[in-house]
Amino acid sequence: MYKGIYYTHLFSVITFLLIYVIKTVLLLANKEEGLVKFTKGIKVPEMIVSTLFLVTGVYMLFQIPEIKTLMIIKILVVFASIPVAVIGFKKRNKVLAVISLIMIIMAYGLAEMSKKQKSAVIPTETMDHSPAESTSNGHDIFINNCARCHGEDGKLGLMGSRDLSGSAMDLNTRVEIIKKGKGAMAGFEGILSDEQIRAVAEYSESLKK
Repeated sequence: MYKGIYYTHLFSVITFLLIYVIKTVLLLANKEEGLVKFTKGIKVPEMIVSTLFLVTGVYMLFQIPEIKTLMIIKILVVFASIPVAVIGFKKRNKVLAVISLIMIIMAYGLAEMSKKQKSAVIPTETMDHSPAESTSNGHDIFINNCARCHGEDGKLGLMGSRDLSGSAMDLNTRVEIIKKGKGAMAGFEGILSDEQIRAVAEYSESLKK
């Protein structure tokens, strides 16, 4: 369910942004007739997109185990941009229209930055190539970076995360997903070393029942 809502939210955000880009361009280009025609033509779709944007955003917000500062700023920016946009386009105020567009783009950027924020990881120097040490360190890395969504036992399922206790993925697939990310999960490549990624993948396998 979460994945469907996530992609609906992503679609609504991109569509919402595109609508405001077009409206702002028309306003800046003094295309009054075109702006009026475009605004009337997309009135219903814009209402639907805006509603989806807000509803799916609120749902996803309640799925986040820890709301960070960047996410709070993003929410404030989104809500502040709405009245600025309404006034800007109603009064045909180019400055306010541009400011509202910048705020929307900034909110999207803040969301991406927040998504990529990670908890502290275990230093590479502590890694050992023996199976016992690898499993131990994999546990620590998993708790610090993955348990917030997967849960300590792998069953939590927040943010659309897979139930690792029942997953049939092989080790290589786990490594690839941890590296590149999937769906709402951001990748850890460049944040964790290859050894750390493999260790946490091996640990996740141990959660299978």
